[in-house]
Amino acid sequence: MFEFEGKVAVITGAASGFGRAFAEQGAALGMKLVLADVDGAALAQTVEALRVAGADAIGVPTDVADATQVEALALAALDAFGKIHLLFNNAGVGAGGFLWEGTANDWAWVFGVNVMGVAHGVRVFTPIMLRQNEPAHIVNTASVAGLLSPPAMGIYNASKHAVVSLTETLYHDLQNAGGQVGCSLLCPAFVPTGIANAERARPETLRNDAAPTRSQLAAGKQLQRAVQSGKLSAKDVAELTFEAIEAGRFYIITHPAILPTVHLRHEDIEQQRNPTDPLSLKPEVKGE
Repeated sequence: MFEFEGKVAVITGAASGFGRAFAEQGAALGMKLVLADVDGAALAQTVEALRVAGADAIGVPTDVADATQVEALALAALDAFGKIHLLFNNAGVGAGGFLWEGTANDWAWVFGVNVMGVAHGVRVFTPIMLRQNEPAHIVNTASVAGLLSPPAMGIYNASKHAVVSLTETLYHDLQNAGGQVGCSLLCPAFVPTGIANAERARPETLRNDAAPTRSQLAAGKQLQRAVQSGKLSAKDVAELTFEAIEAGRFYIITHPAILPTVHLRHEDIEQQRNPTDPLSLKPEVKGE
Protein backbone atom coordinates (compact mmCIF):
# COMPACT_ATOMS: atom_id res chain seq x y z
CA MET A 1 0.00 0.00 0.00
CA PHE A 2 1.56 3.29 -1.11
CA GLU A 3 1.23 6.07 1.47
CA PHE A 4 0.90 9.66 0.25
CA GLU A 5 0.96 11.84 3.37
CA GLY A 6 4.13 13.96 3.49
CA LYS A 7 5.58 12.43 0.32
CA VAL A 8 6.81 14.37 -2.73
CA ALA A 9 5.09 14.26 -6.13
CA VAL A 10 6.53 15.63 -9.39
CA ILE A 11 3.90 16.24 -12.08
CA THR A 12 4.50 17.31 -15.69
CA GLY A 13 1.77 18.99 -17.70
CA ALA A 14 0.54 20.19 -14.31
CA ALA A 15 -1.07 23.50 -15.26
CA SER A 16 -4.26 21.98 -16.70
CA GLY A 17 -6.22 18.82 -17.33
CA PHE A 18 -5.04 15.59 -15.74
CA GLY A 19 -1.88 17.22 -14.40
CA ARG A 20 -3.74 19.84 -12.41
CA ALA A 21 -6.20 17.21 -11.18
CA PHE A 22 -3.28 15.02 -10.03
CA ALA A 23 -1.86 18.02 -8.19
CA GLU A 24 -5.16 18.79 -6.47
CA GLN A 25 -5.62 15.15 -5.46
CA GLY A 26 -2.03 14.94 -4.21
CA ALA A 27 -2.51 18.11 -2.17
CA ALA A 28 -5.70 16.72 -0.65
CA LEU A 29 -3.71 13.67 0.45
CA GLY A 30 -1.02 15.81 2.09
CA MET A 31 1.66 15.53 -0.56
CA LYS A 32 4.34 18.09 -1.34
CA LEU A 33 4.16 19.12 -4.99
CA VAL A 34 6.66 19.96 -7.69
CA LEU A 35 4.66 21.08 -10.71
CA ALA A 36 6.03 21.42 -14.23
CA ASP A 37 4.49 22.81 -17.40
CA VAL A 38 5.66 24.48 -20.59
CA ASP A 39 3.11 27.29 -20.00
CA GLY A 40 4.79 29.35 -17.31
CA ALA A 41 1.88 31.73 -16.72
CA ALA A 42 -0.70 28.96 -16.32
CA LEU A 43 1.73 27.06 -14.11
CA ALA A 44 2.17 30.05 -11.80
CA GLN A 45 -1.62 30.41 -11.49
CA THR A 46 -1.98 26.72 -10.63
CA VAL A 47 0.77 26.83 -8.01
CA GLU A 48 -0.73 29.95 -6.43
CA ALA A 49 -4.21 28.41 -6.29
CA LEU A 50 -2.84 25.30 -4.60
CA ARG A 51 -0.82 27.33 -2.11
CA VAL A 52 -3.87 29.41 -1.21
CA ALA A 53 -5.66 26.14 -0.51
CA GLY A 54 -2.86 25.15 1.85
CA ALA A 55 -0.62 22.99 -0.35
CA ASP A 56 3.18 22.97 -0.17
CA ALA A 57 3.94 23.44 -3.87
CA ILE A 58 6.55 24.87 -6.23
CA GLY A 59 6.43 25.40 -9.98
CA VAL A 60 9.24 24.70 -12.43
CA PRO A 61 8.58 25.79 -16.04
CA THR A 62 9.67 22.81 -18.11
CA ASP A 63 9.62 21.65 -21.72
CA VAL A 64 9.74 17.89 -21.22
CA ALA A 65 11.04 17.38 -24.77
CA ASP A 66 14.30 18.99 -23.60
CA ALA A 67 16.45 16.53 -21.64
CA THR A 68 18.35 19.26 -19.80
CA GLN A 69 15.12 20.88 -18.60
CA VAL A 70 13.88 17.55 -17.20
CA GLU A 71 17.20 17.12 -15.43
CA ALA A 72 16.81 20.63 -13.99
CA LEU A 73 13.29 19.71 -12.84
CA ALA A 74 14.65 16.79 -10.84
CA LEU A 75 17.33 18.94 -9.25
CA ALA A 76 14.74 21.58 -8.33
CA ALA A 77 12.57 18.91 -6.69
CA LEU A 78 15.50 17.56 -4.68
CA ASP A 79 16.62 21.07 -3.69
CA ALA A 80 13.12 21.91 -2.48
CA PHE A 81 12.09 18.71 -0.72
CA GLY A 82 15.07 16.33 -0.60
CA LYS A 83 13.32 13.30 -2.09
CA ILE A 84 10.95 12.26 -4.89
CA HIS A 85 8.34 9.58 -4.26
CA LEU A 86 5.81 9.93 -7.05
CA LEU A 87 6.35 10.97 -10.68
CA PHE A 88 3.61 11.68 -13.18
CA ASN A 89 5.01 11.73 -16.74
CA ASN A 90 1.82 13.36 -17.90
CA ALA A 91 2.54 16.16 -20.40
CA GLY A 92 0.98 15.41 -23.79
CA VAL A 93 0.04 16.96 -27.12
CA GLY A 94 -1.64 15.72 -30.28
CA ALA A 95 -1.88 16.16 -34.05
CA GLY A 96 -4.53 14.58 -36.30
CA GLY A 97 -5.43 14.04 -39.93
CA PHE A 98 -4.43 11.53 -42.59
CA LEU A 99 -1.09 10.03 -41.61
CA TRP A 100 0.74 11.06 -44.78
CA GLU A 101 -0.33 14.69 -44.34
CA GLY A 102 1.49 15.08 -41.02
CA THR A 103 4.58 17.23 -41.36
CA ALA A 104 8.05 16.55 -40.04
CA ASN A 105 7.31 19.27 -37.48
CA ASP A 106 4.14 17.44 -36.37
CA TRP A 107 6.10 14.22 -35.79
CA ALA A 108 8.93 16.01 -33.99
CA TRP A 109 6.55 17.95 -31.72
CA VAL A 110 4.26 15.08 -30.73
CA PHE A 111 7.04 12.54 -30.26
CA GLY A 112 9.21 15.09 -28.47
CA VAL A 113 6.57 15.68 -25.81
CA ASN A 114 4.64 12.39 -25.68
CA VAL A 115 7.51 9.93 -26.07
CA MET A 116 10.77 11.66 -25.26
CA GLY A 117 9.11 13.55 -22.40
CA VAL A 118 8.25 10.22 -20.80
CA ALA A 119 11.65 8.76 -21.69
CA HIS A 120 13.48 11.69 -20.11
CA GLY A 121 11.34 11.38 -17.00
CA VAL A 122 12.09 7.68 -16.67
CA ARG A 123 15.79 8.15 -17.40
CA VAL A 124 16.26 11.01 -14.95
CA PHE A 125 13.97 10.12 -12.05
CA THR A 126 14.16 6.31 -11.81
CA PRO A 127 17.79 6.21 -10.61
CA ILE A 128 16.98 8.84 -7.97
CA MET A 129 14.03 6.79 -6.73
CA LEU A 130 16.03 3.55 -6.67
CA ARG A 131 18.82 5.19 -4.65
CA GLN A 132 16.33 6.40 -2.05
CA ASN A 133 15.53 2.76 -1.20
CA GLU A 134 11.98 3.53 -0.10
CA PRO A 135 8.58 3.18 -1.77
CA ALA A 136 8.25 5.25 -4.95
CA HIS A 137 6.05 5.10 -8.04
CA ILE A 138 5.97 6.33 -11.64
CA VAL A 139 2.78 6.93 -13.61
CA ASN A 140 3.06 7.36 -17.37
CA THR A 141 0.05 8.86 -19.13
CA ALA A 142 -0.70 7.03 -22.37
CA SER A 143 -4.23 6.76 -23.81
CA VAL A 144 -6.66 4.24 -25.22
CA ALA A 145 -4.98 5.42 -28.43
CA GLY A 146 -2.02 3.39 -27.18
CA LEU A 147 -4.18 0.26 -27.12
CA LEU A 148 -6.09 0.89 -30.35
CA SER A 149 -5.35 2.59 -33.68
CA PRO A 150 -8.25 4.90 -34.56
CA PRO A 151 -8.15 6.52 -38.02
CA ALA A 152 -6.92 10.08 -38.56
CA MET A 153 -4.93 10.01 -35.30
CA GLY A 154 -1.81 8.25 -36.55
CA ILE A 155 0.95 10.40 -35.07
CA TYR A 156 -0.78 10.56 -31.70
CA ASN A 157 -1.57 6.82 -31.80
CA ALA A 158 2.04 5.95 -32.57
CA SER A 159 3.30 8.11 -29.73
CA LYS A 160 0.92 6.56 -27.22
CA HIS A 161 1.67 3.01 -28.40
CA ALA A 162 5.31 3.87 -27.68
CA VAL A 163 4.38 4.95 -24.15
CA VAL A 164 2.50 1.70 -23.58
CA SER A 165 5.47 -0.42 -24.65
CA LEU A 166 7.94 1.78 -22.79
CA THR A 167 5.94 1.51 -19.56
CA GLU A 168 5.33 -2.24 -19.79
CA THR A 169 9.08 -2.67 -20.29
CA LEU A 170 9.76 -0.33 -17.37
CA TYR A 171 7.61 -2.57 -15.17
CA HIS A 172 9.66 -5.64 -16.08
CA ASP A 173 12.96 -3.81 -15.71
CA LEU A 174 11.98 -2.52 -12.25
CA GLN A 175 10.95 -6.03 -11.22
CA ASN A 176 14.30 -7.41 -12.35
CA ALA A 177 16.27 -4.60 -10.71
CA GLY A 178 14.65 -5.12 -7.33
CA GLY A 179 14.03 -2.20 -5.02
CA GLN A 180 10.83 -0.44 -4.08
CA VAL A 181 9.93 1.49 -7.23
CA GLY A 182 6.69 0.61 -9.00
CA CYS A 183 4.98 1.98 -12.06
CA SER A 184 1.54 2.31 -13.63
CA LEU A 185 0.22 2.91 -17.13
CA LEU A 186 -2.71 5.32 -17.42
CA CYS A 187 -4.88 4.81 -20.51
CA PRO A 188 -7.87 7.18 -20.43
CA ALA A 189 -10.39 7.71 -23.20
CA PHE A 190 -11.76 11.17 -24.00
CA VAL A 191 -12.06 13.44 -20.95
CA PRO A 192 -12.73 17.20 -20.92
CA THR A 193 -9.16 18.51 -20.72
CA GLY A 194 -7.02 20.93 -22.72
CA ILE A 195 -5.57 18.28 -25.07
CA ALA A 196 -7.69 19.57 -27.98
CA ASN A 197 -6.08 23.00 -27.53
CA ALA A 198 -2.50 21.76 -27.25
CA GLU A 199 -1.48 23.61 -30.43
CA ARG A 200 -1.09 26.76 -28.36
CA ALA A 201 1.95 25.19 -26.69
CA ARG A 202 3.76 24.21 -29.90
CA PRO A 203 7.21 25.82 -30.08
CA GLU A 204 7.67 28.41 -32.82
CA THR A 205 10.46 26.33 -34.36
CA LEU A 206 8.03 23.42 -34.90
CA ARG A 207 5.02 25.34 -36.21
CA ASN A 208 3.77 24.61 -39.73
CA ASP A 209 3.83 27.21 -42.47
CA ALA A 210 1.04 25.65 -44.51
CA ALA A 211 -2.62 25.82 -43.55
CA PRO A 212 -4.19 22.64 -42.11
CA THR A 213 -5.56 20.15 -44.64
CA ARG A 214 -9.22 19.14 -44.78
CA SER A 215 -8.50 15.91 -42.93
CA GLN A 216 -6.57 17.76 -40.23
CA LEU A 217 -9.38 20.27 -39.74
CA ALA A 218 -11.94 17.46 -39.56
CA ALA A 219 -9.81 15.55 -37.06
CA GLY A 220 -9.50 18.66 -34.91
CA LYS A 221 -13.25 19.19 -34.84
CA GLN A 222 -13.84 15.52 -34.04
CA LEU A 223 -11.38 15.73 -31.15
CA GLN A 224 -13.04 18.85 -29.77
CA ARG A 225 -16.45 17.15 -29.83
CA ALA A 226 -15.15 13.92 -28.32
CA VAL A 227 -13.24 15.63 -25.54
CA GLN A 228 -16.16 17.82 -24.54
CA SER A 229 -18.58 14.89 -24.54
CA GLY A 230 -16.45 12.82 -22.15
CA LYS A 231 -18.50 11.60 -19.21
CA LEU A 232 -15.65 11.31 -16.70
CA SER A 233 -13.88 14.44 -15.43
CA ALA A 234 -10.16 14.94 -14.92
CA LYS A 235 -10.90 14.78 -11.18
CA ASP A 236 -12.52 11.37 -11.66
CA VAL A 237 -9.46 10.11 -13.52
CA ALA A 238 -7.14 11.49 -10.84
CA GLU A 239 -9.06 9.67 -8.12
CA LEU A 240 -8.92 6.40 -10.08
CA THR A 241 -5.21 6.90 -10.66
CA PHE A 242 -4.36 7.48 -7.01
CA GLU A 243 -6.43 4.42 -6.05
CA ALA A 244 -4.37 2.36 -8.51
CA ILE A 245 -1.09 3.73 -7.14
CA GLU A 246 -2.12 2.89 -3.59
CA ALA A 247 -3.01 -0.64 -4.66
CA GLY A 248 0.12 -1.09 -6.80
CA ARG A 249 -1.97 -1.76 -9.92
CA PHE A 250 -0.22 -1.38 -13.28
CA TYR A 251 -3.01 -0.94 -15.84
CA ILE A 252 -5.30 2.01 -15.20
CA ILE A 253 -8.18 1.75 -17.68
CA THR A 254 -10.53 4.57 -16.79
CA HIS A 255 -13.13 3.72 -19.44
CA PRO A 256 -13.61 -0.08 -19.28
CA ALA A 257 -16.23 0.04 -22.04
CA ILE A 258 -13.35 0.17 -24.54
CA LEU A 259 -11.93 -3.19 -23.44
CA PRO A 260 -14.03 -5.29 -25.85
CA THR A 261 -12.59 -3.20 -28.68
CA VAL A 262 -9.08 -3.77 -27.36
CA HIS A 263 -9.86 -7.48 -27.23
CA LEU A 264 -11.08 -7.38 -30.83
CA ARG A 265 -7.80 -5.77 -31.93
CA HIS A 266 -5.89 -8.57 -30.23
CA GLU A 267 -8.12 -11.11 -32.00
CA ASP A 268 -7.34 -9.41 -35.32
CA ILE A 269 -3.65 -9.94 -34.60
CA GLU A 270 -4.02 -13.51 -33.36
CA GLN A 271 -6.18 -14.52 -36.33
CA GLN A 272 -4.05 -12.53 -38.79
CA ARG A 273 -7.07 -10.75 -40.24
CA ASN A 274 -7.19 -7.17 -41.44
CA PRO A 275 -7.58 -4.51 -38.71
CA THR A 276 -11.11 -3.62 -37.64
CA ASP A 277 -11.90 0.10 -37.41
CA PRO A 278 -12.33 0.67 -33.65
CA LEU A 279 -14.55 3.71 -34.16
CA SER A 280 -17.12 1.61 -36.00
CA LEU A 281 -17.58 -0.69 -33.02
CA LYS A 282 -17.74 1.22 -29.76
CA PRO A 283 -19.27 4.68 -29.46
CA GLU A 284 -17.45 5.01 -26.10
CA VAL A 285 -14.17 5.25 -27.99
CA LYS A 286 -15.49 8.43 -29.57
CA GLY A 287 -16.48 9.80 -26.20
CA GLU A 288 -20.18 9.80 -26.96
